Amino acid sequence: MKARPTIVTALLLIIFFSAFTTAYAQVRLPQLISDGMVLQRDAKIKIWGWAQPGEKVTISFNHKKYATITKANGEWQIESAPMKSGGPYTMGISASNHITINNILIGDVWFCSGQSNMVLPMDRLTERYPDEIAAANYPQIRNFFISTVSDVSKVHADLPPGKWLACNPENVLQFGAASYFFAKQLYHKYHVPIGIINSSVGGTPIQAWISEDGIKTIPDYSQRLKTIKDTAFVNKVNQQALLAKRNQNRHVKVTDLGLTGPKTWYDTTYKPKDWHHFWLPGYWADQGVSGLNGVVWFRKEINVPVGMVGKPAKIYMGRIVDADNLFVNGVLCGNTTYQYPPRRYKLNETILKPGKNIITIQVMNTAGKGGFVPDKAYYLAVGKDTIDLRGDWQYKVGQVYTPGANSAADYTFSAQNEPTGLYNTMVAPAINYAIKGIVWYQGETNANKPKEYNLLLTTLIADWRSKWQQPNLPFIYAQLPNFMDVKYSPTESQWAELRQQQLEAISISNTAMAVTIGAGEWNDIHPLNKKVVGERLALGAEKIAYHDLSVIASGPIYQLASIDGNRIVLTFSDIGGGLIAKDDTTLSQFAIAGADHKFYWAHAAIENNKVVVWSSDVTDPLYVRYAWQDNPEGANLYNKEGLPASPFTTEPNKIVIK
Repeated sequence: MKARPTIVTALLLIIFFSAFTTAYAQVRLPQLISDGMVLQRDAKIKIWGWAQPGEKVTISFNHKKYATITKANGEWQIESAPMKSGGPYTMGISASNHITINNILIGDVWFCSGQSNMVLPMDRLTERYPDEIAAANYPQIRNFFISTVSDVSKVHADLPPGKWLACNPENVLQFGAASYFFAKQLYHKYHVPIGIINSSVGGTPIQAWISEDGIKTIPDYSQRLKTIKDTAFVNKVNQQALLAKRNQNRHVKVTDLGLTGPKTWYDTTYKPKDWHHFWLPGYWADQGVSGLNGVVWFRKEINVPVGMVGKPAKIYMGRIVDADNLFVNGVLCGNTTYQYPPRRYKLNETILKPGKNIITIQVMNTAGKGGFVPDKAYYLAVGKDTIDLRGDWQYKVGQVYTPGANSAADYTFSAQNEPTGLYNTMVAPAINYAIKGIVWYQGETNANKPKEYNLLLTTLIADWRSKWQQPNLPFIYAQLPNFMDVKYSPTESQWAELRQQQLEAISISNTAMAVTIGAGEWNDIHPLNKKVVGERLALGAEKIAYHDLSVIASGPIYQLASIDGNRIVLTFSDIGGGLIAKDDTTLSQFAIAGADHKFYWAHAAIENNKVVVWSSDVTDPLYVRYAWQDNPEGANLYNKEGLPASPFTTEPNKIVIK
């Protein structure tokens, strides 16, 4: 009698393990191979995945069948014949189970990568491009966004969960803006489906995107990779970060007077006392509160007419450094935890009252100049009616932070900032996917070490071409735009040096660079004019990927300097219909130097489609720089096609003495 339960148990175990084995054996596909995908035309198409070792996998696609047997590790891969653009198609994949993939298009696939300016979504640009968003009905433009994941320890087999989205006014808000305008221009010109794979992470350095095979050619980063792959080292760093965080918490206590007094400072019944005047926008360091990291409260009373009450509203508070909580009439209406996003806070129809309304903002800042970034939008909107929020506010300090001896940030280990950390997780799993080319927008994070950028960029290009097994894979990249304060004397600039490093990379075959000078903003590392950037990137693709020789894909590119007495004559490629001084008759932003490398502003003129540069301050000139500033305001050397010249220096080479 006791044997029967044992037999039953054994049978149940057999059934359980059979079910488990069957589930494990089922064919599984990578994230990219899914409904709505765009496959590369005129190229062998790789379809891959996982199943039971030794299992037969069959694919039916476009009236053809393909079959293979999985390897011992369960991996399988099938190559289908190249196809012309078209669709939609359906694909069937069978093993112990069957998967159907629907709505497949054949077109051109672009791998778009970099940091925040590549990933910046159209949702952040709704005020700048409302008509573009409303008209974004392009079902043959599709986007696959790769969520952030990082790992320096190993290469991942698959991407994090994601899906292909067809372009419509709702979905386009999730598209990277630069990549969307890039794809849109190509779609209108070539009338083929365009797939975008957006693999980008804000604030990350280029070395994180290079494989271990690539990074080993750069000794400093190769050694760093060996160090961080040591588990004991990483554990030690993490432990130090934890101790530093505890130390910070002991020093930075929540003693904000705006929250701990008898009444909170955002309470509508609170009576302000000893508050000071503040002109918004601006930084408190420029208005009498220097050297403060902590919490500062801002308050303004506004008068709202009856016609704006009882309706949804929106407050635009530009950009705030660093974090903020915004209250209207005592109600929390929005908050942001870091400085870069634009503040656009929605108010429901019950918030505003006729007559006096109180806006209170708690601003927290831990480093640098805290406050409200100038030259941004600050207003309250109800429909088309607005109230300007710039002007006289009141402020009061709520808390002063006393930093600990060490910041947790001094110790924190982040794989996404380390060599291979993003290649392993956000590039390697996509290598099997056939693509038309690569679009790259990155460099801001590497600007503190600009002189090494050319080596890193050329390494990344060679590395990715090797991994995709396409030695001439088109590679189009954006040069850094203008950013930060305008300087009115010739000066050194890390951003200018990095642009020079980017410029020199176009000597690599089948590359193109989009010059973005004029498309930046002095006060925003995330400039909003992404349409210009995307369209200039598309021009590069038209030339090197689509072989359209009639396209003028770039503005003037410096080629050669000839010294002629007290003048230097500059020769350029990519002059198109000819050189011009845009919006003026006089060229600007040229500087000249002699053997001492001391630069002076120079006169410059266009002669026979060359630029002649001279200065009475330099009688024996040797070197010229153009737009050699973080923010070279007024740089106006263009070609007649309206494309700006790349900033440059003649110092490295290419000097001829007549």
